Amino acid sequence: MNAYLALGIAIVAEVIATTALKASDSFTRPLPTLVALAGYGIAFYCLTITLRTMPTGIAYAIWSGLGIVLITVISFVVFRQTIDPPGLLGMGLIIAGVVVLNVFSKSAGH
Repeated sequence: MNAYLALGIAIVAEVIATTALKASDSFTRPLPTLVALAGYGIAFYCLTITLRTMPTGIAYAIWSGLGIVLITVISFVVFRQTIDPPGLLGMGLIIAGVVVLNVFSKSAGH
C-alpha cells in the first residue's frame, strides 16, 4: 500500500475515532466507545504501514496537522464548537506547514 494512502486512511480513522470518543461520553455509551477503539486501532495499524517508507517526523507532522484541522472542522459542524479568528489563522498555518513539508522539504522522502 502507498505510504500516503495508508497515512490518509490513518488520519481519517483517527478523526472518526476522536469524534466517537467525544460521543462516547467517557466510555459510558457502548457504540461510540467501540467505534473509537476500532478507529484508533485502524489508525495506528495504517500509521505503521506509513512508517515503513516515510520518515517518522514527517508522517507525524502530516498526521497531527491534518488531524487537528479535520477534527476542528468536525467539532464545529457536529458539536457546534466555535472557532475564533486566531483559531482559523492557526489552522491556516498548520495547513501551510503540511504543504511546505510535502512540497519543499527534502525530508519528506520523495
